[in-house]
Amino acid sequence: MSTVPAAPASVDDELGARYGRTQKHRRRDRWLLIAGAVALAVVLVAWVVWAGLDGQRPSLQVAGTAHQLLNDERAVEVSWNLSVPAGNETACVVQAMNDDFTVVGWKIVEIPASESYTRSFTERVRVAQPANTGLVEHCWLT
Repeated sequence: MSTVPAAPASVDDELGARYGRTQKHRRRDRWLLIAGAVALAVVLVAWVVWAGLDGQRPSLQVAGTAHQLLNDERAVEVSWNLSVPAGNETACVVQAMNDDFTVVGWKIVEIPASESYTRSFTERVRVAQPANTGLVEHCWLT
């Protein structure tokens, strides 16, 4: 009885088997790619929904109206208008700056809730060095 030798495998098949590039691995890689794309799509949709719902919070606007340098008291008086929906407490950062735009004094001002939408405020900020301007850096709901 003679046996017929098996047909030699092609070089590409041998290299593919050796380095993991068989048909089975290609299918697995394709499924991993599809799963990754689906996961990315789910994350993107979740973020869009979350960001869209986040816009429902009350918003506020702040506009600086004036500043006055009080050099004899080493302070700056800053005036601003705050527009926020009624019933919301807020806080604002008021800053004094020098010629180099370095903050030389700052203060957090807590503002109680009110029935008025727009209100005006004036706050005095003590400074560590001579200042040339004062402003409201930003405000947030508390």
